[in-house]
Amino acid sequence: MSHLTLADACTIIAAAGKKADEIGQPMNIAVVDAGGNLIAHVRQDGAWIGGIDISISKAWTSRAFDIQTKDLGDNSQPTQQFFGIHTTNGGKVAIFAGGVPLSRDGVIVGGLGVSGGSGEQDQSVALAGRAAL
Repeated sequence: MSHLTLADACTIIAAAGKKADEIGQPMNIAVVDAGGNLIAHVRQDGAWIGGIDISISKAWTSRAFDIQTKDLGDNSQPTQQFFGIHTTNGGKVAIFAGGVPLSRDGVIVGGLGVSGGSGEQDQSVALAGRAAL
């Protein structure tokens, strides 16, 4: 299967949520399909409401550019090749950790975005969710 289903998104969110619970940091977790369209989002109890849009933007960004948002952020600092990219696409581009592309059989099929903790926490939760696919 070369696309993400709602069942896939729920599996990914459950794995990410489990990691968030383990580290004790409530998170917003979003999954988008290959077109960048939202499939599912969960806001864990106590997660910041401001993180809702951020998690969705991270998921969208990781799919739109097929790159981890952490890596895009590293390449968008002053003097780097993608400086200013966060101002494109209506400000929808997220350039901090927590967004990862999702692939199946070597094909990118969507993106996962996590927001609610430090960049390191967001990234670890995103990687745990991605590993469930």
